[in-house]
Amino acid sequence: MSDTGATISATTTSRINPATLELSRPWAVAATVIGALVPNLVIWLLGLAAGGSFEMTDAGTTSSVAPGGVVILTVVPTLIGMTLAALISLKRVAVIRPAEVIGALLPLATIALTVQADFDTASTIALAAMHVVIAVVIVVGLEAMRRPLVRAQV
Repeated sequence: MSDTGATISATTTSRINPATLELSRPWAVAATVIGALVPNLVIWLLGLAAGGSFEMTDAGTTSSVAPGGVVILTVVPTLIGMTLAALISLKRVAVIRPAEVIGALLPLATIALTVQADFDTASTIALAAMHVVIAVVIVVGLEAMRRPLVRAQV
């Protein structure tokens, strides 16, 4: 009887099990977006406290990337990538592993764009740290999505 109960809970992935890092697809998407945004806003505040302006000059025009840019550039790509992985995993759960690699590499690769821009040192370090946070949180979120799906297949 306990095996049947385990099977039912494994296949209905609408629950959250933080002890084993298992989340349903919608919870994984939401938790990943929030889990990336909150630390990135903290890093932005720390960057401000360290003297960062989060401003860059492009073609003679000064633009600020914070806080709106931090929110948008954290939420939108994370939401799109996680949602895409969740939707594709409806048909192929195996897509989550490559998504973890892509989800880690893209934010890390785009650190180069931040370094090339003319931000001050404190802003550059803070923005680069935000990219690292996104990479880590995406891998953790995708793994939390994958675990109950793989367990349900067994």
